[in-house]
Amino acid sequence: MKHEIELLMPGGSLEKIKYAIDFGADAIFAGVPRYSLRARENEFWDPELVKEAVDFVKARNKKIYLTCNIYAHNNKINSFMEAMTDMVALKPDAFIMTDPGLIALTKDKFPEASIHLSTQANNTNWAQVKFWQSYGIDRVILARELTVQEIKEIHDKVPEMELEAFIHGAICMAYSGRCLLSNYLSYRDANQGTCSHTCRWGFKVQANNAVGDDVRTEYIPLEGDFYLEEKERPGEMMPVDEDEFGTYIMNSKDLCAIDYLADLRDAGVTSFKVEGRNKTEYYAALVARAYRKGIDAISDGSPLPKDLRDWMLEEVSTTANRGFIPGFYARNAKAAAQELERSHCVQTHLYAARVLAYEATTNIVCLEIKNRIDIGDELTIISKDQEWTQAFSNAYYKGHPEASHEFNESCWKFNENSHKKNYNANAIEATEHAHGGAEVVFVKLTQTLSNPETAIIRMPFKEAVSLKQRQTLVIK
Repeated sequence: MKHEIELLMPGGSLEKIKYAIDFGADAIFAGVPRYSLRARENEFWDPELVKEAVDFVKARNKKIYLTCNIYAHNNKINSFMEAMTDMVALKPDAFIMTDPGLIALTKDKFPEASIHLSTQANNTNWAQVKFWQSYGIDRVILARELTVQEIKEIHDKVPEMELEAFIHGAICMAYSGRCLLSNYLSYRDANQGTCSHTCRWGFKVQANNAVGDDVRTEYIPLEGDFYLEEKERPGEMMPVDEDEFGTYIMNSKDLCAIDYLADLRDAGVTSFKVEGRNKTEYYAALVARAYRKGIDAISDGSPLPKDLRDWMLEEVSTTANRGFIPGFYARNAKAAAQELERSHCVQTHLYAARVLAYEATTNIVCLEIKNRIDIGDELTIISKDQEWTQAFSNAYYKGHPEASHEFNESCWKFNENSHKKNYNANAIEATEHAHGGAEVVFVKLTQTLSNPETAIIRMPFKEAVSLKQRQTLVIK
């Protein structure tokens, strides 16, 4: 039996949308300015940019959902409805919403608008889903706190309702994002789209042995091991790890549901959603590519093959992550859900560069460098239908000696200070290093590159090293 499963990818910018679609996304969700829960990282600050994104996606016969899922205060209601007038005119495939009042106003004013109920509405039971079905909601995005068995029961009770579930990305340490830490420590409301991710910060455990109400401010590292023990769970010790940077007890690991794709399919989920609108185009491309292959493999009702499962896990591990857990799909992950040793992301590979331009006759690419690359580093070039590895060598700034004059000159626009200079073929410089923040870098590929518009390059992870001692070779 054929299962129609949608791969829904985040669209934090038009650039990221292009990569996600090229690498396999069926649909995109993008934030409306001021009214989504990614307001600060959202690059769609102008309605014209939203229109451009909608037109781009629909021209490729894909779907796009506009996210406007804040819980509004009184002073945002009128401006929200004014914005909805403009957004409805763009004809997206649906709006992702949370606030019952705003949903009611939207349904009343724009009865033709399709609405998907955001996960922020805490959609945890079939009775709730049935209520929203009676109210005209077309899809429910399930809470992350549900098990596969609970999802199946919801589908069995309300089979006509489309169900969407997260399969990959960051998890909030609070229940469906209902957190006050950000507001308390940085005056930024999580449910107003300005979360500061306070749970990722490092905290020191202080002993208060001062006189009176004063807390000792001079920090002395704690010695020994410390654990939390809840009084109703004697002997169930939860470690509180701390190093010189602090403890990260609230820092949750990331969701990765590769092992539960077939189970979610059988439970009735028809849209598999990936989190990460503020992630890079590298993340959008590789995560989309991995899950596209997985979804295609199980669409006929088959289980996910083990070799494909292992490859998918390796692929998503090349992107920034905090370690992976399956969330609540199987059971409560308990202590395994928290990353206690670090707040920063970990990964097996780095986003090395993206292709800005390509000359097929010479096989030269113009690259925007994302992380430092040194001569001899192993690079993997990836497009939507290609992948190969080659060493970083014969790299140049300000053009490539084998490329045509026209190509080198056309790429000059990518240089940071190009408006201050004119292209000069005699200024081409060979380099043993490449790093972001400077001119773009030119490299010759060992194979012909198809689909260069969304080609990306990665390399094995390595620690950052200063480039202060770099010496540039000048080609005469």
